Amino acid sequence: MSFIETILKAVILDEATITEKVLLSDNVFKIRLQSDSIRNIDFIPGSSLRMGIGIGKEDLSLKSKMRTYSVWDSNKQEGYLDLAIATHSRGIGAVWARDCRLGDTIYFKTKKGNFLADDSADSYLFIGDLSALSHLYMINRNIGVNKQVASIIYNSNKSDFFPDVDGSFPFDFYELPENPTAAIIAKVKETVATLKGKKLVYIAGDSRVCVALHHFFKNELEWETKQIKTKPFWNPEKTGLE
Repeated sequence: MSFIETILKAVILDEATITEKVLLSDNVFKIRLQSDSIRNIDFIPGSSLRMGIGIGKEDLSLKSKMRTYSVWDSNKQEGYLDLAIATHSRGIGAVWARDCRLGDTIYFKTKKGNFLADDSADSYLFIGDLSALSHLYMINRNIGVNKQVASIIYNSNKSDFFPDVDGSFPFDFYELPENPTAAIIAKVKETVATLKGKKLVYIAGDSRVCVALHHFFKNELEWETKQIKTKPFWNPEKTGLE
């Protein structure tokens, strides 16, 4: 283990244990991280985890050893955080999610970012692929009651979708190919006319879709920038997109 990794473990990162691992759908695992340190975290809904899943593997670069994952659920009193990780890719994160076991130690740090739950609007539109589903579930649960919610959640195979933590399916799912920007825009045009009051859109997942839709909402629909919340989770031409 390198000197930098030793410092990360000892000083910078918190430690947790995997206490639950469940297959949610054909390609998605629920992984629960538990530790006393989680009881002391003031977690903001929509925050993520920076996880050192490759620490100790000398064949990987330091950048490749760190991955960012959405938090699907949190419980400060019981000291756990739940992740829902898709395993379509062959990257280190997918391999780790498939191979990790109960009792394994993981090193992590919370990452606030800007893609957080905002309860200030009257109506919301959630758009994303499978990689963004758990994150959008978390935000949806924390925008308050009596909100108007519309959604366009897509994946090439519907069997990969999974319910939220309470067993519900609050979003509308669509079986669409990768990077279906034109199809999503057509659906958005039908949907935005039904939204009332102050509006917000959350767009997450494929970076190509995020860029195209941000441009569409800003330049075609003339929404203000603060109404458009965008978070690219992955790019087919990059590894480990943050």
